[in-house]
Formats: sequence, C-alpha cells, structure tokens
Amino acid sequence: MQYGYFDEKNKEYLITKPNTPAPWANYLGSPEYGAIISGNAGGYSFVKSGANGRHIRYHFNSKDEPGRYIYVRDLENGDYWSGSWQPVGKDLEQYKSVCHHGTGYTNIVAEYDSIRTETLYYVPMNKTYEVWRMKVRNDGSKPRKLALFGFVEFTNSNNYEQDTVNLQYTLFTSRTYYKNNKILQVINENTPEEQSWRFFGAAGAEVTGYDGDRDTFLGDYRGYGNPASVENGQCANSLNYNTNSCGVLQINVDLQPGEEKEVAFLLGQYEEQGASEVLSHYKDLAVVDKELEELKTFWHSKLNRFQVQTPSDNLNNMINTWNAYQCFITFIWSRAASFQYCGLRNGLGYRDTVQDIQGIIHLDHEMALERLRLMISAQVSNGGGLPLVKFDHNPGHEGTPDDPEYVRETGHPHYRADDALWLFPTVIKYLNESGNWDFTDEVIPYSDRGEATVYEHLRQALQFSLDRMGAHGMPVGLHADWNDCLRLGAKGESLFVAFQLYMAFKVFIDIAQNKNKPEDAAWAQTLLEELDENIQKHAWEKDQFVRGFTEDNYTIGSWENDEAKIWLNPQSWAVLSGAARPDQAKLAMDKVYENLRTDYGTMLFYPPFRKYGLPVALMALFNASTKENAGIFSQPQGWLILAETMIGNGDRAFEYFLDCSPASMNDKAEIRKLEPYVHGQFVESKDSPYQGRAHVHWLTGTASTVMVSLVEGIMGIQPQFDGLRINPCVPSDWKTFSMVREFRGKKLNIQVENQNGVEKGVSRLIINGKEIQGNLIPVAEMKDDNQVQVFMG
Repeated sequence: MQYGYFDEKNKEYLITKPNTPAPWANYLGSPEYGAIISGNAGGYSFVKSGANGRHIRYHFNSKDEPGRYIYVRDLENGDYWSGSWQPVGKDLEQYKSVCHHGTGYTNIVAEYDSIRTETLYYVPMNKTYEVWRMKVRNDGSKPRKLALFGFVEFTNSNNYEQDTVNLQYTLFTSRTYYKNNKILQVINENTPEEQSWRFFGAAGAEVTGYDGDRDTFLGDYRGYGNPASVENGQCANSLNYNTNSCGVLQINVDLQPGEEKEVAFLLGQYEEQGASEVLSHYKDLAVVDKELEELKTFWHSKLNRFQVQTPSDNLNNMINTWNAYQCFITFIWSRAASFQYCGLRNGLGYRDTVQDIQGIIHLDHEMALERLRLMISAQVSNGGGLPLVKFDHNPGHEGTPDDPEYVRETGHPHYRADDALWLFPTVIKYLNESGNWDFTDEVIPYSDRGEATVYEHLRQALQFSLDRMGAHGMPVGLHADWNDCLRLGAKGESLFVAFQLYMAFKVFIDIAQNKNKPEDAAWAQTLLEELDENIQKHAWEKDQFVRGFTEDNYTIGSWENDEAKIWLNPQSWAVLSGAARPDQAKLAMDKVYENLRTDYGTMLFYPPFRKYGLPVALMALFNASTKENAGIFSQPQGWLILAETMIGNGDRAFEYFLDCSPASMNDKAEIRKLEPYVHGQFVESKDSPYQGRAHVHWLTGTASTVMVSLVEGIMGIQPQFDGLRINPCVPSDWKTFSMVREFRGKKLNIQVENQNGVEKGVSRLIINGKEIQGNLIPVAEMKDDNQVQVFMG
C-alpha cells in the first residue's frame, strides 16, 4: 500500500495517508537545537544533547506521543480535532491530511468540517528555539467560532533518564508560571547554579486561557486524544506545582467564510526576558515565510551541488534529495537521537562519524573538514581511536580505553580494531575533492597527549594495526571489527580489518608518493605485499574469502561450517580494497549473489547462528534473520553496490540498489514499515516471518555508504587530485542520462550517451567542445561553467 509520494521539484516527501505503519519522521534544527517530528506531529526537542538537554517528552516504543499538538475546537457545536491527524484521530473519511516533510521543515495541511489548517514546524537558521505557525481558514459558507489550543508536555528534568525514572525527585523540582502570552517552566528555582528555564509562547493573537499542569489539562483517566480542557472549550488556567508540567495556550478565533488567520507558537529553553525577546521577533508573522525560504535556500544549495537525471525516478529521488539529506542528518546527529535512539549517547562514535563524513564530502567538503579535524584529534597517540568522542571533547587531555577514568565516564573499556583505519578512505576522499593537500601537513593533537601532522596521524593508525597482528599475519579483531557482535579478541584475526589495512596501505602509498616520501612508500609497499601473501595463503577458500579466525583457530565463515558459511563483507571488501584477484572477485561476488541476495537486500551472512554463540558470536542472541544474525544489515549494501561497479557489473549493481532502496518499497509500506525515503539500520531476512520489515530509522551509516556507491560507483563521478574522473557503471538499458556537479568552484553539466548499452567504459569525452584522452578531466581544462559530453561504449 502507498501512503505518500516524492515531490522531486520541491524536494519533499508528501504523506497523504496519516495512518502510516510506523511514525514517519523528519529532523529540524542544528547541533545547537534538535527536533524530531513525525507526520502526526509526535516527537521531542532538545538543546545540544537528547539526553541532557531534553525539554519536551516523548514516549518511546509507544504510540508516537506526545508531541507538538494544536487542537481545534468548534465553540458552537463542541466538536474538536487536531491540526495533525493524531492525537484526536478523526475518521479519515471526513478528516483529510497531507504532511509535507522537507529539508529542515515539516508542514501539515488538514481539512475537516470546512476548516482548513496548515501547520508549519521549523527551527530558524542559527536559532535555539522552534516555531509552529498555524494558518486556519474557513472554507464553509457560515461564520465559525473556533478555539486553538497549542500544547507541549515539558520534561521535569533536562536529563531524559531522570525525568523518566527518578520520579520521587523530578516531580518536585519544577513549576510553571503564566506571563504575557507565555507559559514559563522553571526547574530548581531555588538553586541558581542548577536552575533551568523553558517557555511556550504565542504570537499573532492574544491568549484567552492557559494550562501549565498536564494532569489538569488532560483530566483524570484521559489521554492526549480527549483532553478535558479542549473538551470543555476552555483552559482551566492551571499551573504546575509538584506534578507534571506542560504548556497550553488557548487562542479564540472568529472566521468569516473564506477568511484566514494565522498564529504562531514558539518553544525553547529561555527565561522570561529571553522568551519575550523571541516572541517580539514574531510581532509580524511575515518573518515566518522569510525564515522558511532561508532554510530551503541553505539546504537546497548544498543538495544542488550534485544532481542527476536518469531513467530511474527511484534513484533520482534518493540521490538528489533524500539520501543526500539523510547523509547530512546522520553526519550532524551520528547515532544520538531518533525514535529508537533515546539520546543517551552523549558523543560521537569514532568509526560511525568518520564514515558518515564520506557521504557529504562531495556536497560540502568544508563542513566535512571541520568534523574530520575533530575525529583526527580523537585518535589516541598509540594510533587507535577513542570509541566515543564526547560532545565536549578536549584534545590532548582525554583519557583512553587504557584509563579507568575514561572507562567510568564513557563505559567503553576496549579498543575496536577498525576505528582509526576509517581515516584512510575518508582523508583521501577529502584530499581529492578539495585539492587541499596542505592538509596532510596540518598539525593536530592526539586525544591523550602530543600532536602530529595529519600524515603522521595516518602512519600511526597503520602502526596500531601492525602492533596487533595475529598468527596468520593479519590484524586481530579486538573488541569489534565494525561488526559489534563479532568479538575476535586480542588474538583472533579479522579479514574485514585485513582488507581495511590493505586499502590503508594503498592510500598511504599514494599520499607518500604525492608528498615525495619514497622511503615511506617503500615501507608501506613491503608491508602491503606481506599482507597480500598472508591473505592469499590463509583466507581464500575455493570461491570465497573467510571472515576471520578465533583465538582457538576456529575459522569464521568457512565452507566447512554449518552456520554462517558465507559472509558478505569479506567478499565486497576484497574487491573494494583491491586485494581480490580478478578471478577471485568474480567467483566471490557471484557466490554472494547466489547465496545471500534477497528481494529486500543482501544478508550479512547465511545461515544464521543458532548453536555457535558466546563469547565470539554475540549475534546469536538475536533471532535468526535479525540484525547481525543473518539479517539484511543495511550499511554493507553500499559497499556491495560499489564493489560490483568496480568490476563492471552495472546491471547487478543497480539491482542491488533497487533491492535496498527505501523508495523501492513506497508501494509496499505495510511490509517495510519504516519511512520509504530514508534508510534504516537493518531489514529482517528470509528466516523471519516478517521478511522485508525494516527497523531503526534515519541514523545509520547506510546513508553514507549507499551515497558513495551511487555517486562514485553507478554515476562514476570520482574526484582525483588533478581532476575529475568520469567512469559510470550503469544498467545496460540506460541509453542517456545527465548530471550536474560542482567541483572546486566549477560547474560541470554532464550529458552521458550510452547508445550501445554497455555497463561500463568511456570511449570519448568532450569538454567545452574539446575532446580529451581518457576519462579524466584535468582541472586546467575546466571553466567556471562547463559542458561535458561523455560517450560510453
């Protein structure tokens, strides 16, 4: 069943049926002020941290409530509804709703009983509060008297866990006041050093009633769908003292036929004076449209740096808007706050964030650089990475997993084998995109002590792995090797990390040669050859690469195993790293297709673990075909697509894209459940009775890996230090397609012709009427605006 559609022109997804199978969400705001909102206005807000900066409540794993509600009541006949379908939930035969999720805003349009409302939610650029602007119009033939009730449920503590669990304390630390069109909540009023304020205010109309006590507003034994104050048609003017806080503001509106009025509600963490200043900014509500246009301009200008027009609307919608926008949201919030992540992770995962950077480098390499510097400064002086980079990270003064104080504060007592190795593909992407090779000489501190150039940081990352090699001459798995459920320990070896190290050596050699450091390049080349020999000797079995070796020399991912016989990542990463010989690449990738592919994506391995489990295979704790236990883990789908493009399989790469693309499930939403415009963490696989059901939305490394596979793999746009390589790998039935790409301040309008229906291979390339050899456009050949013709065949 289809619940909505893509509006490519406006870069929106429109939810036309509000009873979606799960809350379909959007993100508003910035790292300074975050807000998550569903198509039914459920969600929560926070300043900086979803755990320690929370100011409105949301019930996780529940019914998508509460949220940012505006109730509408007819004061003459007593009927009432809400500007979003929920929480009142009127009969959808009479209530019509369309939710426009856009880039940094959500606009919900509803029609009921000849009243049309349009509620816009957004966080203004560079502000730390949110705006809800409602337009209400009388489309009937008679005058109407209405009451609008803006509602928000405050937390009683900035800390999410304290507010939820420690009720014998937090219920008695807050109270509310009403002053000048706004509800003010104060927490710890008598202790200035612990004091915090929130406000909920109205602009554009006078308030005719208020409630600051949630239990009074809702009434006894009632829910959000039938609040007592709304049903009564008048707020009780209650205030909280030792119960639950809320903000409710009532505004009465008289409307003649055809007449429209608008009001705005504002929410943030300000004391009275600051709140009054915010409200004064909205004396003229025309400012709302200006701020909305500013948001659109900001986001669209980033997304428009790479746009495509291909025969696939599915790919166009994802690459042009939603996959790109998800990359930015994941880059900003890492795995901090969603409808599954409760915001308790007060920091950035090292490996998550370094990978997330890759997804936005082609759209904003300056933003990427700022975050890349931060992550390099979170590298420990021994070459490893801090598992968690705190929001208040202090380079040069942090503890490490070897330090008990750091462990107590973060809960991370172990190194992961893959963390620092992600720097290599990310740094080289930044260098090639920006051309800023001076960055390799920039001095950045280590997290714990000392400092080094970026080049030296990279060499130290290699040394971290070299200092931790196992009996087969490959890196050990430590606490995790990307797969958090595979614990190979201090002696067991990981093929995933071996292929990472293989790639890292190649990147380091490239950088060393560019910097005219032949001795360093020769050092890395010797080690690369040794690693290559060990991989070929110990890790190749007939037609597949194994996954690793345990400390007692059991082979994970072997032909001889009953469980987990073949794994996805070793096969794709053998290709990505360049370690696989051409015949091995074909055999391994064919085996993946034959044994792991499903209509909903490709499984992480198969069969699932049922007997072999702890202490190595923690994924055995999960049900079969779930998460890391032979589920369709989404992040590796991007690596798989990219690997197929590297060996020239355009048809298969595109098939894999369609398998995993959320947009492919737009008309099967009752199966997928999650939003059809963003990737989730995993999809249940063939041993589940709910095959195809997706879980854990928005904040996933899948956004980045799939984006890279589309941009560099299928579309073939591959920045190099001296120019831009164009080398598409596409389905054989794509006869023509086009791209617009900004590269180092230049605009390239690229038209590709593929009349012979080849999957890969550029025969001619013409820029501004001049034919050049090969498929690399040198920077010297680029004007400010360029016309590029590419012929495949």
